[in-house]
Amino acid sequence: MPALGYGVFQIPDDETQRAVEAALAVGYRSIDTAAAYQNERAVGKALAVSGIPRDELFVTTKLWVQDQGEEDAKRAFDRSLERLGLDYVDLYLIHQPFGDYYGSWRAMEQLHHSGHARAIGVSNFYPDRLIDLILHNEVTPAINQVETHVFFQRKDYQELMQERGIRIESWGPLAEGRNGFFDNELLTEIGDTHGKSVAQIALRWLVQRGAVVIPKTIRPERMSENLDIFDFILTDDEMAQIATLDTGKSVVIDHNDPKTAQHLGGTRFDT
Repeated sequence: MPALGYGVFQIPDDETQRAVEAALAVGYRSIDTAAAYQNERAVGKALAVSGIPRDELFVTTKLWVQDQGEEDAKRAFDRSLERLGLDYVDLYLIHQPFGDYYGSWRAMEQLHHSGHARAIGVSNFYPDRLIDLILHNEVTPAINQVETHVFFQRKDYQELMQERGIRIESWGPLAEGRNGFFDNELLTEIGDTHGKSVAQIALRWLVQRGAVVIPKTIRPERMSENLDIFDFILTDDEMAQIATLDTGKSVVIDHNDPKTAQHLGGTRFDT
């Protein structure tokens, strides 16, 4: 799995094909979508016209809450494959830790064994639910895609995942621009030292920590900028300075909040 991919969350369906085509043109080979994003079909069209061999692409999609459960998950997966126009996906994730995700995981283990999902994982699982899922199932999630960025670093959780052989993947790696992210004085100072932007410093920091990142933008120049983080290395001192930005709290959504469970558990999409 590439360390840096392209995410299509919140990109409208009618803009997604153009955006993914642009991302592929500048060099992205990992694309992250989800049934709940309502743009899988547009992603599939972009992949089809790209001319890039399938084995050079890494495609991720996700199962939404309303389709949790063993049989529903199988049907939802088939619909995602049809929309994407693919014979398999490289990574299939349980999008949220709500509903019958144990039944879904049984279905996903079968999809994994059959090769239709080359790898399976979860998203937004907090430590207790992740460990419980591992203990009572055959296949350990390959990935846990969670909110993590300079303001919500989750160092201890990443170490726990590493002990279990799970890779942390960062959604919202640029903190969705919150907490004055793009004007942060420390990130700006470090960026000036390397001739890089605040976004590039934050992405490099995550990748250097061993995280997979999937930044989103619809601007081709930003796509190229986000991809251009592999020609420099942050020093140990710079890594330590950035570590001081951690607030230990989400800036987007707290999955431990009962209101979050009620909201996400009741949200329905045409999946």
